[in-house]
Amino acid sequence: MSTAILTGQPVPGSSLEGDLRSLGFDVRTASDAGDAETLLATVPADQRVAIVDARFVGHVHALRLGLTDPRFDAAALPGAVTVRPAARQALTRALARASSPAGGTTAVAVDGVADRVVAALDAEDVSLYRPELGTLVAVVPADPQARNEARQAVAAVDDEAVRLRTAVKSRDGFFTTYFISPYSRYIARWCARRGLTPNQVTTASLITALIAAGCAATGTRGGFVAAGLLLLFSFVLDCTDGQLARYSLQYSTLGAWLDATFDRAKEYAYYAGLALGAARGGDDVWALALGAMVLQTCRHVVDFSFNEANVGDPAGTANTSPTAALSGKLDSVGWTVWVRRMIVLPIGERWALIAVLTALTTPRITFYALLIGCAFAATYTTAGRVLRSLTRKAERTDRAATVLADLADSGGIAELVARAGRRPQVRPFFRSPVLIAALGAAFVMLFAWTEPFGSPLTIMAAVLYAVFAGGAVARPLKGALDWLVPPVFRAAEYCTVLVLAAEADVNGALPAAFGLVGAVAYHHYDTVYRIRGDAGAPPQWLVRAIGGHEGRTLLVTVLAALLAPTEFTVALTALAVAVALLVLVESIRFWVSAHKTGAPAVHDEGEPA
Repeated sequence: MSTAILTGQPVPGSSLEGDLRSLGFDVRTASDAGDAETLLATVPADQRVAIVDARFVGHVHALRLGLTDPRFDAAALPGAVTVRPAARQALTRALARASSPAGGTTAVAVDGVADRVVAALDAEDVSLYRPELGTLVAVVPADPQARNEARQAVAAVDDEAVRLRTAVKSRDGFFTTYFISPYSRYIARWCARRGLTPNQVTTASLITALIAAGCAATGTRGGFVAAGLLLLFSFVLDCTDGQLARYSLQYSTLGAWLDATFDRAKEYAYYAGLALGAARGGDDVWALALGAMVLQTCRHVVDFSFNEANVGDPAGTANTSPTAALSGKLDSVGWTVWVRRMIVLPIGERWALIAVLTALTTPRITFYALLIGCAFAATYTTAGRVLRSLTRKAERTDRAATVLADLADSGGIAELVARAGRRPQVRPFFRSPVLIAALGAAFVMLFAWTEPFGSPLTIMAAVLYAVFAGGAVARPLKGALDWLVPPVFRAAEYCTVLVLAAEADVNGALPAAFGLVGAVAYHHYDTVYRIRGDAGAPPQWLVRAIGGHEGRTLLVTVLAALLAPTEFTVALTALAVAVALLVLVESIRFWVSAHKTGAPAVHDEGEPA
């Protein structure tokens, strides 16, 4: 349980103590800073502690936002401050300063123990989260008249309405904003009042989507209609889990990972269900299903690489190029905002499209529409980011270069080439890493496409690709367009597997390739989620064990050359199982361990819904 220490003289008629208890605090009272310091020493070191001025007047949700958010080690709002165990020592020092005779002498006049503690924490440069309260009230009145006015201000604002409104993402797609969120927020509140957690709702969304995939796999019209409806319901639950997390502030590292991972698993499992259903009707669309997964995954890698490359770099995100200026002008016109959000086909619009087409048409038409829509969205977003990047005036940070190198997923072969390329006597034959990566990718994809199945020339192209891949990461990825290197690698590996499986032209080859790409894509998504959670990339032993992107590409081309098509299918299946087992076991071990050891809570909004 958390502990709240009320400081100062109690105020008759105040509901503060009850409000704090309703938020899960064990409330204790202290007459002054010295008394509060004594009480603090009795609180277990692994508990959250809050110091609250007894004169505080405000909404319960303001207290909830300021004192219970698990994402921050220290937070404050007027008249209150809280710390998690990681910042406990800083609070102890601050409270000692507040209780000393000179503790109230600061550059800014402060009154009350909580405010003096906040001033002391600020003086120590402790990072204090201060929530945006909007219309919510949180004040410490100085006299009875001010207290009465504050209570009137509290009564004038519906605390629960604000809580419901802020449970919804501030930036969502058109479909989600107008067709899902108006009622899903009430489902989130219903779940909160019954003690359900966001992780439970996330799991329910996954199960619903898997049932939808099973219905699609029946290949019947009734199954397709049921699949479309269930996919939409799964999306409603997908929105609900995030809204529940924001409504009740139930953020966690494990929850962020589950939400992001399950989103990908649901969508790609549904692709597989559609392909199975089409096969029952005599239509083989596995190549389209795999193509849709490849395109969607590459789109996400473009998003991740561009965003992570610009974290903490105002020159990258606040670009003053004509492209950025035009974007700002378009955002100032209401209807263009919605059009631009829709054409990038975020998850809400994408799933709605898939659900409707599944129910009304065939899997082949569904995949055609999905591929065309995603290809247009990918072209639109990537072109805009390229134009912005070309006008950059600052070099990327060391952090950006490290993140891009991690996202590249280079294995042992690329590492050896890169190490050789870093020698002073070696001069790169191209200055641009993205050009080197693109040339290598073009070679392997071109030969895979034009040469017959099992051609030794494809192996030679894969060897060349591995060499080029090492050359691309031999120098820090700090160039304007170097964020394109990881997406180029993803496209090369995935497309090579797709083309070779299609050329094998035997039953099971494309489903096996689908499984392999799915396993590898999970590894790449997991890398992103670890980086976003400030946990670093997966361990090097794992990257080497599964070969790196260039090693896997080379291995698949060798298998195609050495094995007959049916044996190649078996080998792809075995490789998919091996990669999936390695990455899943390590990923689950990492995230469960991070959750158990109390890693800082994360709430990743992910792609707009």
